[in-house]
Amino acid sequence: MTDQARNATDFLGTWTVQREIVHRDGPVAQFHGTAVWEEAAGGMLYTERGLLGIAGHPAIAASRCYRWKPNLTVWFDDGRFFHKVPQCGGPVSHWCEPDQYDGYYDFGHWPDFRVTWRVAGPRKAYRMTSLYRRTEG
Repeated sequence: MTDQARNATDFLGTWTVQREIVHRDGPVAQFHGTAVWEEAAGGMLYTERGLLGIAGHPAIAASRCYRWKPNLTVWFDDGRFFHKVPQCGGPVSHWCEPDQYDGYYDFGHWPDFRVTWRVAGPRKAYRMTSLYRRTEG
């Protein structure tokens, strides 16, 4: 963890994202793309776009959007609550019936930061690690 608390506006700008997804019983997937936090009504809009690849298969375009509020709560684009980002980094969790999501924000090398999610349940079982590096902001 870092000793400096993060604010929502610290994330504004463009970042590269490198992500590895390790499934319990399947191939490893890699995502390479760009994440943008931009001001929007009620907070910020997070949008990521890139390519998702699995060895032996052609890469496919992938994207996702979240809404971030000034208090660092993160919401799915459809309005459902996801989690709250700890200001100094640390653990987070989310229950998505029937699977448990346990995450960790590591701000120890800010402005680079890492987010790791471990997902366990009957539908999903994987570890996803994302590394963000600021490109502009």
